[in-house]
Amino acid sequence: MISLLEGGGAAKKKAPEKVCGLRMEIAGTEPRIWRRVVVRESMWLSRVHDSIQILFDWFDYQTHTFVFDDLRMGSPVRREGLVVEDDRDVALADLDLGNRGRFVYEYHFGETWRVEITVEKTAAVQKGQTYPQCLAGELAGPPEDCGGLEAFYDMLACIKEPDTDLGREWLTWLGPDYAPERCDLEALNRALRRMAKS
Repeated sequence: MISLLEGGGAAKKKAPEKVCGLRMEIAGTEPRIWRRVVVRESMWLSRVHDSIQILFDWFDYQTHTFVFDDLRMGSPVRREGLVVEDDRDVALADLDLGNRGRFVYEYHFGETWRVEITVEKTAAVQKGQTYPQCLAGELAGPPEDCGGLEAFYDMLACIKEPDTDLGREWLTWLGPDYAPERCDLEALNRALRRMAKS
């Protein structure tokens, strides 16, 4: 019988899995709409997309892309002048995030919501913790189909005047649960846990 250690030296020990701390901010918002999230480095990029959809209360109706310098990954596209590679086959660990420092997520081509993502730190996986996990954040995400950033701020101004025609129209469209100042971490983490199990 041949020993596993014969001829090749000691068996290689698997490196411990790490997690990344990511800060996500919707570009152009003031005050900033942001989330701080911890994810496993082994997480597929497509699952990061799913997490962003949950974190900003979007519904994945539109196309998306991650931008890493000149590399674009997301909803796959190949046409003249635009190549977006499929993000379902790439893990965060494949992207050398420690040396990149930041990247961008674009959602809804046309109105385009841009989420600027900063890699804050890496650490060891903590036993008993569930990932992804949202640690902090401020304000509700903008409704994805409200018309873009400028229309979002017009909407916020209108709902402060609920007795006007536009105020009533927006409030009817938004529904009774929309609260622009609310970032419910408990609800976000429940939704992230459900996503992780699916």
